[in-house]
Amino acid sequence: METLQLPVGDFKARFSEALEIVARGGTVGVTYGRSKKPVALLVSPPQAPAKRKLGILAGKVKFHIAKDWRLTEEEFLGE
Repeated sequence: METLQLPVGDFKARFSEALEIVARGGTVGVTYGRSKKPVALLVSPPQAPAKRKLGILAGKVKFHIAKDWRLTEEEFLGE
């Protein structure tokens, strides 16, 4: 995995190159000032989780679980 550190001016001038590095899975750090203090890190977005299929009902039904839905361990285990 490729990592590149660039000062702000170089980052602006080489933005397309930085995006290509990130697209390949690398990271690009941006530094600022005379002390070259790290101020930003450009990385790829996280991968979306795979959707589960519903077996024989795949493509025939849809379901949604509400964010406020809760189930205790006892309810789950049928106790």
